[in-house]
Amino acid sequence: MTPSLSNRRSNSPFRRRSAFTLLEMMMVVVIIVLLLGFAVSKLKGNLDFAKDTRIKGDIQSIATQLLLYESSGSLPSAEQGLKALVEKPQTEPRPRNWRQLLPEVPRDPYGREYQYLVPGRHNTDGYDLFSMGRDGAAGTADDVGNWENK
Repeated sequence: MTPSLSNRRSNSPFRRRSAFTLLEMMMVVVIIVLLLGFAVSKLKGNLDFAKDTRIKGDIQSIATQLLLYESSGSLPSAEQGLKALVEKPQTEPRPRNWRQLLPEVPRDPYGREYQYLVPGRHNTDGYDLFSMGRDGAAGTADDVGNWENK
């Protein structure tokens, strides 16, 4: 009596297992890491573009609130800053009919407060409203401000 084909395979010392080897798994991990590294490097430029776009949108929104504030008398002084949109100013010039226009002083995507200068360096007849950008220093090439929107 001859053993069946399936019995011969299961008793064979050279039977093939259907699992992945450590080398195969490591190769897959390396390929995934390489693909992720490539994707992250490509997305970095898009992330900076997205932050600049958000800054421009925030500046427009804050500028609208400053227009509303100005309708009650004058713009906040440099000393009062953007905090005047959140809390009633205790120093002159005080607005006639103050109301809270923002829930808090806004921050840019880098975690820093937006800068407000009155009179402005770029807008000498008004104000400059800007983010100091990635480097966190005012007056550098990466600053994004309301003078770019005009």
